[in-house]
Amino acid sequence: DITVKGKVQGVSFRAGSKAVADQLGIKGIVTNKANGDVFIEAEADDMMMDMFLEWCHEGAEHAVVTAVEVNDGELKNYRNFEVIKKSS
Repeated sequence: DITVKGKVQGVSFRAGSKAVADQLGIKGIVTNKANGDVFIEAEADDMMMDMFLEWCHEGAEHAVVTAVEVNDGELKNYRNFEVIKKSS
């Protein structure tokens, strides 16, 4: 599980993360949180995950990432990477 903090909503962060995830073969979901964070569940091998996390630290073009928190989540065997529109 990845939580990205900063100015990460309204800057195409979710769309950007999907594009990068699709390129890297990462499976999972990305969604905006009510508190302004972006939450990502991502599954991939270590090398691809490292590349994805590197992108998360930089973010989309107009994003200002202040922190990226990573926690091991439960494996859910996602089939693709999806943008979830509704925040929770």
